[in-house]
Amino acid sequence: MIARVAVWEPMPADGRDWVLDAAAGTPGVHGAYHLIDPATGNGLSIAFFEDEAAAHAAHKAIGKRAEEIGWNSAPHPSPASQTIYQVVRHV
Repeated sequence: MIARVAVWEPMPADGRDWVLDAAAGTPGVHGAYHLIDPATGNGLSIAFFEDEAAAHAAHKAIGKRAEEIGWNSAPHPSPASQTIYQVVRHV
């Protein structure tokens, strides 16, 4: 299992629920969470995948949904950083 962690400074407040919805329907996606620090507005986006193929499929599904809703027709903030981790322990 792998995890993708994106750091947001600040976390966008532009209605990205569709991102989680698009990823949720992808086989091999084990969960995705958006977290926010209410004091700073900064946040994390954490997603868990069975493997790199599942992460790629989720990325592709999100991109397809972005095109369908016209998301790419305007600029949007990007994360400050993104890192892929191997999950070594979980419950």
